[in-house]
This record gives sequence, C-alpha cells and structure tokens, in this order.
Amino acid sequence: MTVSAKVIEIIAEQAMLDPADITHDSSLQDLGIDSLGLVESIFAIEEAFDISVPFNANDPSDSDFDITSVASIVAGIERLIAEQK
Repeated sequence: MTVSAKVIEIIAEQAMLDPADITHDSSLQDLGIDSLGLVESIFAIEEAFDISVPFNANDPSDSDFDITSVASIVAGIERLIAEQK
C-alpha cells in the first residue's frame, strides 16, 4: 500500500467516510475532522508508519508539519520516512 493510500485510509476512518470520497485536495476541515479527530489521525499515522510527527495539537499553526490538505500531509509523511532512512 502506498503512503498516500494508507493516509487516506486513516483519514477516512477518522472522518467515517469512504476512502473514495477523499481527494488530495481535501482539507481535514472539509472532511469534518475536528481537533480530536486530527490528534487521533496523527497518532494513527505515527503508528502506521513508525514515525514521530512534529505536530503541536495545542498550536497547529506552530508546526513544521503542514496539515492544510491531504496532499500536504502525505508529502510531510514521505519526507519524515525519507529522513529516517
């Protein structure tokens, strides 16, 4: 499974949506994911990819990890995976 497909699967589970309803341009807000759902998504992503996401739930804007869209989340995860190698 690709990074993109796994991220979409995780986000779909949190948003209680079909993965087919999620595009790379979707924002978490558009998908109805609130702050708790965001934190749960980040935890699930960290577990699925065995990475540590530099994200501050108390101040999401003060983070190097861009959560503005599904595409930006995927790009951030791919960068973190590459940095681990």
